[in-house]
Amino acid sequence: MILAIGKTVLAAVLISFVSWLSGKKTALAGFITALPLTTLLALAFSHMEWGDSKQSVAYAKSVFVAIPVSLLFFVPFLLAEKFNLNFWSCYVSGIVLLGVGYFVHDFVTKLL
Repeated sequence: MILAIGKTVLAAVLISFVSWLSGKKTALAGFITALPLTTLLALAFSHMEWGDSKQSVAYAKSVFVAIPVSLLFFVPFLLAEKFNLNFWSCYVSGIVLLGVGYFVHDFVTKLL
């Protein structure tokens, strides 16, 4: 129970800090957000909780495949000016693309 509370507090602090920082230093906030901080924490927490090295390695492989696939979310934002898209249309389109990306991820991870 204490581990779960600690994990929640740490994640909340990290997200809150980066959100606050985005208003002060956008480039630094973007860089920190792109770092695999959540991956580092989640992998360690998962291994501590389950203690299964094979599961932890499979988890890390899944993350490795998911990182480039998750960039699909940002494609509408890259095309926003060209197609005169507002924030919410980019956001929703990005989420739809993530849905497509999930199936790509599922297919690729089955190959590994």
